[in-house]
Amino acid sequence: MSDVPEIFQPDLLAGRTVFITGGGSGIGRGICDVLGGLGANIFIASRNPEKLGTAVEELSAAGVTADFVTADVRDFDQVDAAVNACAGRFGGIDILINNAAGNFSCATAELSPNGWKTVIDIDLNGTFYCCRAAYPYLKESEAARIISITTTLGRSGWPAAAHAGAAKAGIQSLTNALAVEWAPDGILVNSISPGPIAGTVGVDKLYVETGQEEVMTSRVALKRFGQVGDIAQAAAYLCSPAGSYITGAELVIDGGRQWTFAGS
Repeated sequence: MSDVPEIFQPDLLAGRTVFITGGGSGIGRGICDVLGGLGANIFIASRNPEKLGTAVEELSAAGVTADFVTADVRDFDQVDAAVNACAGRFGGIDILINNAAGNFSCATAELSPNGWKTVIDIDLNGTFYCCRAAYPYLKESEAARIISITTTLGRSGWPAAAHAGAAKAGIQSLTNALAVEWAPDGILVNSISPGPIAGTVGVDKLYVETGQEEVMTSRVALKRFGQVGDIAQAAAYLCSPAGSYITGAELVIDGGRQWTFAGS
């Protein structure tokens, strides 16, 4: 479990319910730890029942009320069923965290149509499906939040990961549209763009295992990878009353990479 910073009140999110995709490991799991540690009920949806079971066991052992269901975000019917299960278990949904993602490194000229479609389906379509399914419950909440995990590389372009970059750009556009459309319903819609975060599948696969760790950290102004807690704590801020006038925003937490990456 991640330590919850002392700047947050222990019961900050007491009584709130979080529906999160891909929360069994990495950034998603860190968000579960921090929001759960602040009193929220946690409901995780993902494809891996083993990871989900372990996460819920550990969250429960730490005093967090948590549950899970297996679901593939590429399938709207599965997403809708998972969202309904969460609302049935906890009486509603207050916070939606779109965290499920897929990516792999591939030159665009060699990228198969299936590879392109798979990433678009997971990242962009999955985010829309979750937003659409959760909307009826979120509009009934007194403090509804949607947070989607994206990347600044969606704005700049992502060589060798054009599929993921395009999907993330779509998520940011969707975020901006929903921030306006759903504002009358009291739903605040934002995104968080992490930089390279240590211990995540993406960083391990794209940089550590390929021997590119030093190359990547050299492109970060702070010259180091971030930590999962950096992202989770930002999510807590956006979900808190302190974030009640923030919508349609992209909160960049990348150690300054967005300002140095293009010139490196």
